[in-house]
Amino acid sequence: MGSLDSSIRSAARATSSAYRSLPIRWRLAGGSAALTLVILCGFAVIVGVLTTRQIHDDFRSSVAGSADKLAQEARLRLEFDRNGNPRVIPLEGSIDLEDFDASRNAAIRVVTQDDTVGFSTPGAPDFGPPVARTSEIAGWRVETREVPVDRSLPWSLQYARRISEVQDTANRVKVFLAFGVLGGALLALLAGLATARRAMEPIAELTDAARRIERSRDPSEKLPHPEAEDEVSELARTLEAMLAALDAARGETEASLARQREFVADASHELRTPLTSVLANLELLEEELSGEQRETAASALRSSRRMRRLVADLLLLARADAGRKAPHQAVDLSEVVTDAAAELEPVARGHEISVSAPAGAQVTGARDELHRLVLNLMENALRHTDPGTAVEATVERRNGEVVLAVEDDGPGIPVPMREKVFERFYRGSGEHSGSSGLGLSIVRAVAESHQGTVRLEEPLDGRGARFVVRIPSV
Repeated sequence: MGSLDSSIRSAARATSSAYRSLPIRWRLAGGSAALTLVILCGFAVIVGVLTTRQIHDDFRSSVAGSADKLAQEARLRLEFDRNGNPRVIPLEGSIDLEDFDASRNAAIRVVTQDDTVGFSTPGAPDFGPPVARTSEIAGWRVETREVPVDRSLPWSLQYARRISEVQDTANRVKVFLAFGVLGGALLALLAGLATARRAMEPIAELTDAARRIERSRDPSEKLPHPEAEDEVSELARTLEAMLAALDAARGETEASLARQREFVADASHELRTPLTSVLANLELLEEELSGEQRETAASALRSSRRMRRLVADLLLLARADAGRKAPHQAVDLSEVVTDAAAELEPVARGHEISVSAPAGAQVTGARDELHRLVLNLMENALRHTDPGTAVEATVERRNGEVVLAVEDDGPGIPVPMREKVFERFYRGSGEHSGSSGLGLSIVRAVAESHQGTVRLEEPLDGRGARFVVRIPSV
């Protein structure tokens, strides 16, 4: 019993879930068609019962009326054939029993109480002796009436018609009603779909407007309002108010972010002067002091240099965020790569740095920023590979672009990390990851400020990581 209840509940949940998954217009049209079907079924049942009952009543009345007419109007006489068998024949001018209701395939017999047959139409079955005024025998409706034939012996007239005739008529009525119910339900479904579609047109217009806003990202665009003051109109007004509030909030957020970018850019710029002064003083102290004091000054100098590098990185990113661009001029990217490799050579820690950069790779840009881009890519390769590993930088012109590729023979970058390496302050795991997490984000910012791109591509010949920068050439 519990299993049956559980099955019923599961079936009910599945049915409810399937219904909720249907579009609204199909649910509305389906509900309308179902209600129409129930009403038409009730109407068809009532009409069918009343109609078939009336058909049966008319049939019985017709059979009884025909039998009464025969009994009243038939004038019969009795004769005997050569064998002495009785024969009942109509008198001249009387009703012809054989032709009476021949079109209805009626059966007529004239018999005695002991079932002596005096007359029978062709094909009439044997109904037996007359036992009742009205009876149903072997699928026939039989009406029996007494008729005057011979005074010495009572005779009865049996008039019968097949019950299947009226049953066929009743079945045709039922089929007609069934087709009427199904046709009415189908028409109700189609009409419901058409009505629901027209009713859902304002919703479709709101959906199209929302998609346009999604593509344009302009929340100030007006939404269509239906003419009727209904729930859809209220929804349109609510959505417009929501979009207006989001637009205002976005404007406030953008203004706040712009002020923050300006502040960070200005603060980073202002920090460079005191940092330069601190570095100069620390370098002077390192030269003048000795012993532990000299080591302390050297440690402070290293930290200050790292701070200057971090401030320079933040200044570059802040300028990019604030839309500030350094003056651009024609720069040979091959020279920039060569200079960066020479700068890193003393701190390569046993790495093999190779450069393939033919002269003439001209781009329009800021030399300092491009130098930072190349330096960060090569430092990233040195930092995340073991000593003795080869790092190669190549520059070439291709299809109107200058393509810079930096690749190494290290372990490469795991697939889950490849989408995150250009994010700010993202640091990879491992013993070599001791950077601030801004190197590759600066590479992307510089590349984009020069209308270029940077991507992590599949390495060639099974090597480690391969970063490719593409910048339009002059």
